Amino acid sequence: MHQTTANSEADLRRPGTRAAIVVSTFHHELTGAMAESARRKLLEFGADPDGCPVHLVPGSFELPIVARALARAGHDCVLCFGLVVQGETTHDHWVAHGAVEGILRASLETDVPIHLGVLTVRTIDQARARALPRAQGGQDKGAEVALAALRTLLVLDAIRARRTSP
Repeated sequence: MHQTTANSEADLRRPGTRAAIVVSTFHHELTGAMAESARRKLLEFGADPDGCPVHLVPGSFELPIVARALARAGHDCVLCFGLVVQGETTHDHWVAHGAVEGILRASLETDVPIHLGVLTVRTIDQARARALPRAQGGQDKGAEVALAALRTLLVLDAIRARRTSP
């Protein structure tokens, strides 16, 4: 069986990767922490520092349209970070659904991996536990999303290389 995924972090180097990041400013102390962690991880594995811009949007609902524009602009992948906290109404459900559906649609329309770093939680404490870096006691979802993006790109690279090989 031919394997097209990286087995360890050591296999994830992809020099020159152009990875754009889109971040909701709603709960920016947490979304920004995830984006910063993701950008550090991408650079650690060879991403182009000049090709790794961060773009701010008001909320999670606005992530997909900017992500799609960045994908169409030539980025290898786009990482989206947002936070939707459950409220007393169903508003959170519709915002989260719109963000997830929009990000998926944008990725499929552009054939560019657009990664979902939108936390959907019941409380801010749950968000902190997921968003903050490990050094601050969190799960470091930003780094996880960055690693998922690199893994996806490497799989796509292998598929595309086989398709163009004689």
